Amino acid sequence: MLSAGGLSTLTSVAVVKNPILRVVLLALGWLWVAIAFIGVVIPGIPTTGPILLAAFLFSKSSDRFDHWLLTNPLFGGIVRDWRAGNGFTGRAKTVAVIAIFVSFGITTMWFVTAPYPRLAMWLLAAAIAAYVVTRPTKTQDVAQEQIAA
Repeated sequence: MLSAGGLSTLTSVAVVKNPILRVVLLALGWLWVAIAFIGVVIPGIPTTGPILLAAFLFSKSSDRFDHWLLTNPLFGGIVRDWRAGNGFTGRAKTVAVIAIFVSFGITTMWFVTAPYPRLAMWLLAAAIAAYVVTRPTKTQDVAQEQIAA
């Protein structure tokens, strides 16, 4: 389990002061949480990316919901690992890269037919995949420590 001191080091981001911006960020955060929940149920829809985006949005808009997400039994581990710099497991990276190329492949095959936008989509897919692959890989030692804790 995460200690109170450990949790506070993961939540030390300032919430924005503008109330309108806070509401917008909070609404977008909940949208991404909903997409992540759908990703848990429906294979092929990513979960990690949307939940990390929701965590970022909550960290800027609401201490309460940021804390909720960090302590959530389903998604909290993903967010805590990301913020602690532990990275993703090798399996998570593999699944993410496959999902990126499958989703971009479907999009460019059936929905984007013009050559330049299609090229731009594939360059974006390659950039996102490269980003995922170059993030730290969570070592087996870190995973074992978290299971034991």
